[in-house]
Amino acid sequence: MIILVMNAGSSSLKYQLYNMEEEAVLAQGRVERIGMDASILVHEPAGRPEVNEVSEILDHNTAVRRLIDMLTHKEHGVLLSMKEIDAVGHRVVHGGESFKASTLVTEDVKKEIRRLFDLAPLHNPPAMMGIAAVEYNLPSVPQAVVFDTAFHQSMPQETFLYPIPMVLYRRHKIRRYGFHGTSHDYVSKAAAETLGRPLETLKLVTCHIGNGASCAAILHGKSYDTSMGLTPLEGLMMGTRSGDLDPAIVPFTMNKEELTLNEVNSMLNKHSGLLAISGIGSDMREIVEAMEDGDKQAKLAFDMYTYRLRKYIGAYAAGMNGLDAVVFTAGVGENSAAVRKAVCENLSFFGIELDEARNAARSKEARFISTDASRVKALVVPTNEELLIARDTYRLAKQDKA
Repeated sequence: MIILVMNAGSSSLKYQLYNMEEEAVLAQGRVERIGMDASILVHEPAGRPEVNEVSEILDHNTAVRRLIDMLTHKEHGVLLSMKEIDAVGHRVVHGGESFKASTLVTEDVKKEIRRLFDLAPLHNPPAMMGIAAVEYNLPSVPQAVVFDTAFHQSMPQETFLYPIPMVLYRRHKIRRYGFHGTSHDYVSKAAAETLGRPLETLKLVTCHIGNGASCAAILHGKSYDTSMGLTPLEGLMMGTRSGDLDPAIVPFTMNKEELTLNEVNSMLNKHSGLLAISGIGSDMREIVEAMEDGDKQAKLAFDMYTYRLRKYIGAYAAGMNGLDAVVFTAGVGENSAAVRKAVCENLSFFGIELDEARNAARSKEARFISTDASRVKALVVPTNEELLIARDTYRLAKQDKA
């Protein structure tokens, strides 16, 4: 079965094409600058040179048409016809309380995703444009939606509710939803395989740390708590997001600096985090390099970042009454040995013993970075959210045909 995985943004569209018999990526690519006269399509057929095309792509319908043309291109394509595409899977950021699992697209599902636009105004509308574009270009092909929030719907009330008037939850569903759910789901399963233990027996903290970052407490295979909340702003210090802070800072700052609501929202989401403290940027590689060259602000940003990450890991270990392993993933988690070292060496009271050589090694495979004697294990597990989306889409499409 051939599955096309899509992730639509307001002006971009990423895609991967899978042959699910071997779970092999046949091609991947992206369309950038949708809505402009100099849009860019980048197509990477497996084992062949990358193809770049610049043209006018004014909407998502045209973007999907162009990527299908590229997938079926005589020279650069990997399919004989678009009829070979069996199903399309979409990443959708917010499923609210309505979607606890991935599902096939129906009129009712589309209506509910639209109703949830208020919870993810920057992300859900583009996802709907992607769904509509596939309907336009591949009208008979089943589609599935996989939600970032669905994995965290297993959280109990004591972890997902905020201590504010219950009327706000009842009327507006203000609560913790969590994000990066596809990643936390994928890496928890992969970690269990690496550990050689059933996922249902484990207490894990998974750390998805990239420019956006979140931790999740995975108790016996289910999300028990997670650091992001109603929005992706809460939780860990990130590249440009503040993470946790005193909510009174918002009205105080608005008053002192005469900021509008939009301005303070932009400050906390786009001008805070590593960028704000280091004064250098939001890229952890640049922060570490500057820190090693003696930059004090870079060192402060690094220390704040790793301290907050350790604090969450400790809190989640307490919340689950135990810990079997800490799992690092995503851009920073997979690539920054310095961050992993700073976190693990300062969690030695848990029984984590970092293996310096393992931590410094580079690999695209799941691996231990703790010693064999370490009581609590530390692992690096490369995330693959697209593969999880492809697997869910494959499963749902097979069920639909049965």
